Amino acid sequence: MTDPHATQPPMPSPGTRPGASSSTGLRNLQILEVLARSARPMTATEINAAGLDLPKPTLHRLVAHLEHEGYLSRQLDGRSYLPGHKLRRMMLGVMHASQHDLPRHDVLVRLFAVVRETCSISIPDGDSLIYVDRVETSWPLRLVIEPGARVPLHATAAGKVCLAFMPRRAVDSYLRNAALHAHTDRTMIDPERLRQELPRLRAQGYATDDQEFIPGMVGASVPALDPQDRVLALLTFHGPVERLSPEQVLAHLPALRRAAAELAALA
Repeated sequence: MTDPHATQPPMPSPGTRPGASSSTGLRNLQILEVLARSARPMTATEINAAGLDLPKPTLHRLVAHLEHEGYLSRQLDGRSYLPGHKLRRMMLGVMHASQHDLPRHDVLVRLFAVVRETCSISIPDGDSLIYVDRVETSWPLRLVIEPGARVPLHATAAGKVCLAFMPRRAVDSYLRNAALHAHTDRTMIDPERLRQELPRLRAQGYATDDQEFIPGMVGASVPALDPQDRVLALLTFHGPVERLSPEQVLAHLPALRRAAAELAALA
């Protein structure tokens, strides 16, 4: 016998199909998954062609809603999208939450044991990088960049080597639209000079920072790459010129490359 006072599930609103909300939610996740997997800006048409095959009105409605809510960010060309600020915060939160469950942090610990200077992992995010993990030196003279901090591409070792492995179209867009601020008198702010430098950095597989971001600080960075040579993350160490000569920076490249290979293997 039915209890008339028992809590009943809410009735669906008129015109709502059973499961429609969950279906929309799944499609939103699929759109975000396609964009994350591509690791480049994509138009709505390109997103749809990556296996979604949604009706065009449905796709554009979903993309517009995700943009409005901050999960997608429209690029300067007015047509393509990258993860928006809400999705980036979610991605960073997931990485922080899983820090102690994955051996990623141990990669930094092993690298630090060799170089004895602050070591960090950063990931590309639009026209900058976000630091997601670090092991900090105990020396009193050091540069402290907290996880979640953003740093420019053009003025850092990690940023330059990230640019070197980016698709040409993405590099062209960056150099055309980014403000190349001079953080020090050594910062490379000429777009054409930076463009000409990138093939050399890609060929050698690393970049250095010779006081280009912070006066008195030097370092080096190498990319952790997927099988298609796309950047998964950047491994970097840095320290003051009082402790690191140019020769000492380069002497740590084998350890940096080993750490990058270990990090790539975790992906």
